[in-house]
Amino acid sequence: MSAFQGLKSLLEDNTTRSGRILEIFLQTIIVISLVSFSIETMPDLTDAQLHMLYLIEFVCVSIFTVEYILRIVVASNRPGFIFSFFGIIDLLAILPFYLATSLDLRSLRILRLLRLVRAVKLVRYSKAVKLFRRAFILAREELILFGVLALMLLYLASVGIWYFENPVQPDKFSSVFSSMWWAVSTLTTVGYGDVVPVTDWGKVFTFFTLVIGLGIMAVPTGIMASALSEARRMAANENKPKQ
Repeated sequence: MSAFQGLKSLLEDNTTRSGRILEIFLQTIIVISLVSFSIETMPDLTDAQLHMLYLIEFVCVSIFTVEYILRIVVASNRPGFIFSFFGIIDLLAILPFYLATSLDLRSLRILRLLRLVRAVKLVRYSKAVKLFRRAFILAREELILFGVLALMLLYLASVGIWYFENPVQPDKFSSVFSSMWWAVSTLTTVGYGDVVPVTDWGKVFTFFTLVIGLGIMAVPTGIMASALSEARRMAANENKPKQ
């Protein structure tokens, strides 16, 4: 086996012992970089701590850069890898470091942990992903219709609360657009409480919006539950031995 073929097998074949060790090593580096990034967001860090975190990030980015370049080199279809899901994630995870931009995309590295599913050969999770994909396809039209109706209700709720509350709370409900935050938190039944109605009609309108919101949250759950049941039934029929 040539050195090129050996490198290609190491990077792309997770069934071998060396390939699996490399994959687990890279996943460990990803976790270290994510923990380092999270620590970096803490206030009151000393210069020494910030310097240490920078060194960790430098080492992690160096490893990711070498890996990214090597994967391009050994790829059978280089444009296909570069524009693939993992190829784009790999690039976005290291590019801001070299461009010195304020846009920090290090958190996207957590998506690279999806490679671990392939590395340890969790076939049952692969089947689950296919099941969900089929369910989404089956429920696609219903979900699109629900999304359109939800946006329409969001707009109407924003207009309604603006109409009732703007005269007494012009700072919080200054426009329909500023009222959308209230509409989103109310329709999704989150209810943060930072923007609340104070007029009687505003409170009545909020009550009906909350009731509608409870129903809205139940609709996609029911749609997906039904689609998953149908997808399971279809998968079971496909796996039945033919007579």
